[in-house]
Amino acid sequence: MNILVLLQRSHQCLLRSLLRSPFRRSHFIVPSSPYLGSGTSCTQPLNSLRFHCTKWMPLSVGVKRKLCVQTTLKEHTEGLSDKEQRSVDKLYTGLIQGQRACLAEAITLVESTHHRKKELAQVLLQKVLVYHREQEQLNKGKPLAFRVGLSGPPGAGKSTFIEYFGKMLTERGHKVSVLAVDPSSCTSGGSLLGDKTRMTELSRDMNAYIRPSPTRGTLGGVTRTTNEAILLCEGGGYDIILIETVGVGQSEFAVADMVDMFVLLLPPAGGDELQGIKRGIIEMADLVVVTKSDGDLVVPARRIQAEYVSALKLLRKRSDVWRPQVIRISSKSGEGITEMWDKMKEFQNLMLTSGELSAKRRKQQKVWMWNLIQESVLEHFRTHPTVREQIPLVERRVLSGALPPGLAADLLMRAFQDRD
Repeated sequence: MNILVLLQRSHQCLLRSLLRSPFRRSHFIVPSSPYLGSGTSCTQPLNSLRFHCTKWMPLSVGVKRKLCVQTTLKEHTEGLSDKEQRSVDKLYTGLIQGQRACLAEAITLVESTHHRKKELAQVLLQKVLVYHREQEQLNKGKPLAFRVGLSGPPGAGKSTFIEYFGKMLTERGHKVSVLAVDPSSCTSGGSLLGDKTRMTELSRDMNAYIRPSPTRGTLGGVTRTTNEAILLCEGGGYDIILIETVGVGQSEFAVADMVDMFVLLLPPAGGDELQGIKRGIIEMADLVVVTKSDGDLVVPARRIQAEYVSALKLLRKRSDVWRPQVIRISSKSGEGITEMWDKMKEFQNLMLTSGELSAKRRKQQKVWMWNLIQESVLEHFRTHPTVREQIPLVERRVLSGALPPGLAADLLMRAFQDRD
């Protein structure tokens, strides 16, 4: 009997476990591991304990990662009922077959805040992630999709541009997914979600998918689950992912941490180059696009273009192979949009060839992991019974001026730490 053993810890721990196992007469195929060193250190202790190590098999990083993902997936699926398992399998099958209804239902599932649905969403995401990596390997390690973030102030013409740009891409054989993020009201908590209504032509295109989502108070111009929605769209076969974000300000560029290219859309007469540098967001832009460059606004658009070219020269270079550029377009006449797509493809090719794109995506995954950890820890803090009981009292004392905010925070943290 041959058993493949993937060691995640010291082999002494494995041996102690095997002594108590029913596999004393089995043959083991032991993969290479940073904990083991050479094959001799493995086979000698195994043979001395009457285990026989028949084969030393070095595993690639990809195989190790796949085995770990499959183990994690098994752990998630063990607690599912048959009905839940069938539901997840149905969603997954429809998603990878390109069914838009299944994609919409999958994104709704990952956006849910219900505890059980969040668990189902993680099972689905693990399955999609395994499929996604398999497809990337078939694509010679190249990314399956080009992720583009679009941001700009209200009135910059983002929705108009996306409709024209999206139609142009679908006519060229691409599948386009638009994740449009709308701000949620701080008063009512509601969101208008009107972007899909604006993109009437693109919303009827069978090679395009538009998904408006509310921020629900999340800073950075994105929703809590935007990264997961991107993964689902790529699993559904969409090769161009456009993320339209809300507003422009110092804190509203979290989208730059989840896309390959960040495009800043600016209307004419949006301020001089000093105002552009003050925005902070321009530091993250890979391409600055001046919109509405038609009719009477051509002259102001040219002036803004020249001013932002000057502004970009003062900023620190973020890439060794790409320098941010400023172009003018008109979504009304279509002028400059083809040239803009050429610039975007040039950026993608340069970043792929240099390896910067792969490094950027790996870094983004780590950043997003810590963002989710911060959110989960805060939610856990707020919902803890001891803290939840004290929050109203502490808040009243802060509002009355009897307790400074810093000391109030320390008191709540102490209550949280002493919960055991």
